[in-house]
Amino acid sequence: MTKSTKVAAFAAIAALILGFGQGARAQNSKGEVTLIAPGGARAAVEQLIPGFEKKTGYKVKATFGSGGGTHKQVVQGAAFDVPIVQPPYQDVIDSGNVVKSSEKALASVAVGVAVKQGAPKPDISSPEAVKKMFASAKSISYPDAAGGAAAGVTVDEMFKKLGITDEVQSKIKRAQGGAGAMKMAASGQAEIGMTFLSEMEEPGIDVVGPLPASVATPTRLVGFVSAHAKDPAAAKALLDYLTSAEAAAVYKAQHMKPGK
Repeated sequence: MTKSTKVAAFAAIAALILGFGQGARAQNSKGEVTLIAPGGARAAVEQLIPGFEKKTGYKVKATFGSGGGTHKQVVQGAAFDVPIVQPPYQDVIDSGNVVKSSEKALASVAVGVAVKQGAPKPDISSPEAVKKMFASAKSISYPDAAGGAAAGVTVDEMFKKLGITDEVQSKIKRAQGGAGAMKMAASGQAEIGMTFLSEMEEPGIDVVGPLPASVATPTRLVGFVSAHAKDPAAAKALLDYLTSAEAAAVYKAQHMKPGK
C-alpha cells in the first residue's frame, strides 16, 4: 500500500468514526424543552430535570421567578413549552396560551416559619398560637408581595384573617424573595422568617414547620402544555414526568405534598 493510499484509507476511517459519533449524539439528543415556574417549585424541578433528560434524551431549559411575575408572562404569551402556575389561573386558561385539557396538578407547598439556628422555636400549632408568636416577635421577614411573591401574598392574607395587619406593620421587614427572608432570619435581622417550606435552604436557620392551613392556605402548583409548544409531545413528556412517582418522592423530600 502506497503512502497516499494509506492516507486516504485513514481519512476514510476517520470520516466514518466522526460520522458515527455525530449520529450517536443526534440520536441521544432530541432537542430542548423550555419551562417556566414560580420560585416555590425551583428546588424540586431542578432535582427532577437530570432524571428526565437521562430518560428521554431531551434537554430542559428552566426559568424561575416570582409567582405573580411568571403568571403574568404566561398570560402574555411568553414562549415556554411547559408553564407552571399557581391559583387563581382562570386568566391563564382564558388567554389561550395553554392547552386546557393538559392541566395537571404537580404539588402543593405550605408557607412555613423559620428562626435563627439555636433560637427558641415558637408554638405554631394553632391560629391562636400563631397570633401569640406575632404579638411577641420583635421583627418579621417574608417575601414582598408587591414583587409578585406568592408566599408574601399568603402571609398578607393570613394577617388579615388573624385580624393583626395593623398590629404587625412596624415589625415587618419585607424581603426580596424567599431566600432574602431566610437570610434575614439566619443573620438575626428578623426574629421570625417566613416563606415556602421548599425555599428554606439557607444555612443558619432552624425550620419550625408549616403554618396552620386554616390561616395560611398551601399554594398549589399546576402545569400545562403551552399552546405554542415547539414540540407538544416533548412538552407532554416533561409534564408527565413532573407528575410521576419519581417526582412525588422529590416533592415529599422538599416538604411539598404531591398532587392536589
